[in-house]
Amino acid sequence: MRLDKYLNDVTAMGRKVLRQKIKEGSVSVNGETVCVPDHSVNPETDKVSLNGTTLSYQKYFYYMMNKPAGILTATEDSRQETVLDLIPDEIKNRKLFPVGRLDKDTTGLLFLTNDGQFSHRMISPSHDVEKVYEVEYEGELEAHSVQRFKDGIHLSDGTVCKPADLSLKRPGFCVVMVTEGKYHQVKRMIAAVGGCVTHLNRVRFGSVCLDPSLKQGEIRELNNEELCILME
Repeated sequence: MRLDKYLNDVTAMGRKVLRQKIKEGSVSVNGETVCVPDHSVNPETDKVSLNGTTLSYQKYFYYMMNKPAGILTATEDSRQETVLDLIPDEIKNRKLFPVGRLDKDTTGLLFLTNDGQFSHRMISPSHDVEKVYEVEYEGELEAHSVQRFKDGIHLSDGTVCKPADLSLKRPGFCVVMVTEGKYHQVKRMIAAVGGCVTHLNRVRFGSVCLDPSLKQGEIRELNNEELCILME
C-alpha cells in the first residue's frame, strides 16, 4: 500500500495535505523518515508514525447510528439529506455505507460499515438475522394476528413473508421481529392484519440492541463484544 493511501485511511487528512507532510519529513516508517508519498508499506507489519505519533491501521470499521426520521438511508442524494451527511467529518474518509435500509420516516438502529461481507451477512434472508421494531399503529389487531405472523403473512401483491413474531403490547403499540427486509415489509404486514403503521423504530439488529444513550442522529463504533456477537 502507498504511504499516502495508508495515512489517508487512518487519519482525517486529505491526500494533498498528507503528501505535503510526507515531503516535509513528518512521517517515519519503522523509525526511518520517509519523504516519498508512494513509498510502499505493509499495514500489518510496518510501524508508521506521523509527527512522532504511532498510527494503528484498521481496514474495516463498524458503527451504529440512531437514525432520525426524515433522513434517507443512502450514500448520496442530490436533493435530500442522507445518513452519511450525519457522520462526523473525521470519519467521512472511511467510505462507510449503510447496512440495509430504513425507510425515510423510520427511526432507530442502523449499522454503517465499509465491510461488504459483513453487510451481506447481516441483510441476506438466508442468514435469518433478526430485526426487531417497535411499532405504533392505528386500528385494531386481533389476537389471531400473532399466529398469522408465525405462519408467514401473505401480502396483497402475492408476496409471501417468512415466519415472523408479533407481540401485542397495548392498543396501538406492538413489537415485530422479522428476518428479512422486503420493501416496506413491516408496514405491509401490519396492514395485512388490519392496522396502519404510524411510526417504526428499530431497536435490535441481530443480538445487538440500540444503545439507549445514543441520541437521534448520533453514531458510535461498535465495541468488541457487539462485533463478536454479530460475527458469530
